[in-house]
Amino acid sequence: MDTLKVRDAKDVEEVVRAAIADDQPLEIIGHGTKRTIGHPMATNAVLDLSALNAVTSYEPNELIITVQAGAPLADVQSLIDSKNQQFAFEPMDTSALLGVSGSGTIGGMIGAGLAGPRRIKAGGARDHLLGAHAVSGFGDSFKTGGKVVKNVTGYDLCKLLAGSWGTLAVMTEVTLKVMPKPESERTLVLSGLDDATANRAMTSALGSPYDVSGAAHLPNSAFRPATGELAGFSTQGRAVTLLRLEGIAASVADRANSLGKTLAPFGSVDMLEDAASATVWDAIRDVEPFAAGGALGAWPVWRIVCPPAAGGALGQALARDSGGDVIYDWGGGLIWAALPPKPDALAALVRQRVEAAGGHASLIRASEQTRQNVDVFHPQADGLAALSQRVRNSFDPKIILNRGRMLPMSAP
Repeated sequence: MDTLKVRDAKDVEEVVRAAIADDQPLEIIGHGTKRTIGHPMATNAVLDLSALNAVTSYEPNELIITVQAGAPLADVQSLIDSKNQQFAFEPMDTSALLGVSGSGTIGGMIGAGLAGPRRIKAGGARDHLLGAHAVSGFGDSFKTGGKVVKNVTGYDLCKLLAGSWGTLAVMTEVTLKVMPKPESERTLVLSGLDDATANRAMTSALGSPYDVSGAAHLPNSAFRPATGELAGFSTQGRAVTLLRLEGIAASVADRANSLGKTLAPFGSVDMLEDAASATVWDAIRDVEPFAAGGALGAWPVWRIVCPPAAGGALGQALARDSGGDVIYDWGGGLIWAALPPKPDALAALVRQRVEAAGGHASLIRASEQTRQNVDVFHPQADGLAALSQRVRNSFDPKIILNRGRMLPMSAP
């Protein structure tokens, strides 16, 4: 396979134009940590952006950072952490789930758009993307957005790049909003709730005035293979429901006390503080119970987004009917489901149940053979599919960029 390692945006333009002339589709990678998500791509040429790794500018007082797309995510997070700042949407590190090393690049973070537990409060990756420089499937460079939080530029095209999996344009540089890290955090822990009751507890907490920034539920099955940060967290393997509060220490303590009283009908409340709390939420963000190196490492993993109120019943039914395991985030609005290995990853069952609940499901981990035969991303309704097709044609009419990743090769 030919690997084309570019040095700057001009190189990217030249590579894309040559690919168009030769009708040679390109696979776009940074560090390649997410290459196994999506349909297998039929290409023998790779556009490697890893050399575009500079931080162009960082203005901590303005809460803005501009960085090239190939910059290692871990390095950028270390830089902003040194200024006591963070990406508030908690970008997921998929390395443990997929069984690869490294946390990927900034471009991969935006292209995947996988936000962590704080999404319920802070929004997703696209909500923190202020601007981008990119090269379209025409081989032309373009700029969208800007470097200020309040930016008026007509169509906010940079939002389309978040979650596009490299299919619309090759990002070369992005500008992101960063936020101060909270002074303190506490996590309230309820033990032994079933999925439906936990769903009600999370809904109660999120509907309270106490500014909850994380709401997750780990059924008792999640601790069956518990390793890493969750090992020993639930000594009796009991289900745990977690509610996180963040902010100024005095405020967090007061809100935790008040929320504990609100949750009293659901049982006794334990407390995790600061480092212990952060460790558990990192494990939830990265779906540690289903890690590739764990007991369920050979099982396909689905990422299901649904109305939060429907989450408990949906997850419970999926686990019961498939023999799989589930964990809940976003107050029940995000379900991670590890299902027993089947040639189709039980796609028909998953999609039937998810659509009935008003949600959508993506197959995040599965064998290459399964990903060839199953719709990895949720099939769109006709109207939305037509709109998506028009957007794609506007950016990349010859489908040069990551051809076949989001739609099977037989699709238009």
